[in-house]
Amino acid sequence: MAEQIPQEHKLTTLEVLTLPGEYPVVAPGETFDSVTDTIADAVLKRPIGLGWLGGFLFAGFWVMILLIAVTYLFFRGVGIFGIMIPVAWGFCIINFVWWIGIGHAGTLISAILLLLKQSWRNSINRFAEAMTLFAVACAGMFPILHLGRPWLAYWLFPYPSSMGVWPQFRSPLVWDVFAVSTYATISAVFWYVGLVPDLATMREKAKHPLTKKLYGILALGWRGSARHWKRYESVYLLLAGLATPLVLSVHTVVSFDFAIAIVPGWHTTIFPPYFVAGAIYSGFAMVLVLAIPIRKYYHLENLITRRHLENSAKVMLATGLIVAYGYFFETFVGLYAGSTYERFMLQNRWFGTYAPLYWALIVCNIAIPQLLWIPKLRKNIGFLFVISLDILIGMWLERFVIIITSLSRDFLPSSWGVYVPTRWDWAVLLGTVGFFSACMYLFIRIMPSISIFEMRTLLPEAEVAEVHAK
Repeated sequence: MAEQIPQEHKLTTLEVLTLPGEYPVVAPGETFDSVTDTIADAVLKRPIGLGWLGGFLFAGFWVMILLIAVTYLFFRGVGIFGIMIPVAWGFCIINFVWWIGIGHAGTLISAILLLLKQSWRNSINRFAEAMTLFAVACAGMFPILHLGRPWLAYWLFPYPSSMGVWPQFRSPLVWDVFAVSTYATISAVFWYVGLVPDLATMREKAKHPLTKKLYGILALGWRGSARHWKRYESVYLLLAGLATPLVLSVHTVVSFDFAIAIVPGWHTTIFPPYFVAGAIYSGFAMVLVLAIPIRKYYHLENLITRRHLENSAKVMLATGLIVAYGYFFETFVGLYAGSTYERFMLQNRWFGTYAPLYWALIVCNIAIPQLLWIPKLRKNIGFLFVISLDILIGMWLERFVIIITSLSRDFLPSSWGVYVPTRWDWAVLLGTVGFFSACMYLFIRIMPSISIFEMRTLLPEAEVAEVHAK
């Protein structure tokens, strides 16, 4: 049938996939069957190798450290952490903001790039969505652990209380609860709806009866009929429209935790866009940290091409420049405002106790990422992996500097203090990194890590079928 299609149409199809000077979205030579087999066989037929098992056990070790730390916290209270007067917010809030930011790239790739019809998202949106869910799960732990009485966390919700204990709805801390819970709910539904057609494919390809049954239950009776596809596309587009404003609103609300306060260094209007850009910045860095090893280990170079890696690097470069502008504007406002407290806050960041961390974040978030302007480095996969880790470290340092530097020097010199994290602070942080990693290891072994049906729509074979249908 393909021979009956005019040659000029074939050229047009390839041009749709690859613009001049760009890498293709899908490597030449891929077909419907090869794409389906490559993605599905990574789950159904590939044996559990030593690499996967070793990584999962290492991640599980840190999960056990997390459980030990949380158990000890429940017995002893938040005194095991380094928080003190006046630094009442420590690692728990730093890590909360950091993990929420990482989760933003998944929704951006899935929802916004879908609405903008960016075909290069199709190879990375599935595990980016899973990354979002696991990152939000890690973030959700920290406010509860930070409460000191985590078993009373339900007080934050407006449940029917005969005691008259209600949340303070004028507090941005309560806004966080509703913003993050809404974000997690929509992200989970969006992720699962996108999985349904692929779960049906896994059901058909599975050989073991129990595996076939489990995928069949999860596929919700999907048959691939025209009615199913019509309803699916409507629901998927609707969820993308709902998720898009959440990308902007969630980290905006998180920034209100600081911007609404009168603490020097926090009380500024630049925080909402600055926090959103920083979230996307760190989120895409995590996407590359995940995509590069997955691509190599499962031999997905034909599906996750250099086009995806380079485009992600370009997004990181753009959002990094917005973050750099936020740093500049923050400094300008602190000096121009004429406030003694704001100027002292800046001097304390530059030359105070935590000055090395401040200059480290400037190097990690602004100086080193400028190397992405160089095409040769931007196309170097090893360099991209290293620079993505650099950005993740830099964005964590940014949260540390924003929270700790401003709180450690209060308005009253008599209440000044130096915050020093304890081993339990580090245990909880590294434990959530282990939890996130363990969840990702399980995900790529149980679910297709790349969207099968969306990848098939990018193939010239799909374009030919569409012409015949017309």
